[in-house]
Amino acid sequence: MTTNAAHQLAQVNIARLRAPMDSPLLRDFTEALDPVNAVADGADGFVWRLQGESGDATDVPVFGDDWLIVNMSVWRDLPSLTASMYTGRHRELLKRRYEWFERVAEAMTALWWVEAGHRPSVAEAEERLLRLRGQGPTPYAFDLRTTFGPHGRED
Repeated sequence: MTTNAAHQLAQVNIARLRAPMDSPLLRDFTEALDPVNAVADGADGFVWRLQGESGDATDVPVFGDDWLIVNMSVWRDLPSLTASMYTGRHRELLKRRYEWFERVAEAMTALWWVEAGHRPSVAEAEERLLRLRGQGPTPYAFDLRTTFGPHGRED
């Protein structure tokens, strides 16, 4: 993928909880949040992540649904994001995601390019995710299977 220092990659991922955040079912997930976020924060290519009062984003409302949690971050480029996602403890947690989160047919992850320095809002992320659900992957909002570069060309 071609990168451009004027642009950075934003990602949003939402998940529908199987149980309340403080339930025993989610204990392994909640106990892993701080360590996994610390690794991501120090990863090569990491720029920013959404945080609420708790230090993570599990208390940040998304789509007005108390059973949804949001993770949103900005990265230098797609290889930086995927390297963080598919290695170490995060990879281990991904394998267990359906223990904690419902399987959902609609898109729950969206990627898009932002101007360097821009920090997307939850409303912006919701809009991108809804567009991806309605139109499929486009330069405006895409997924990990069909990616676009910062200038709108499919990679």
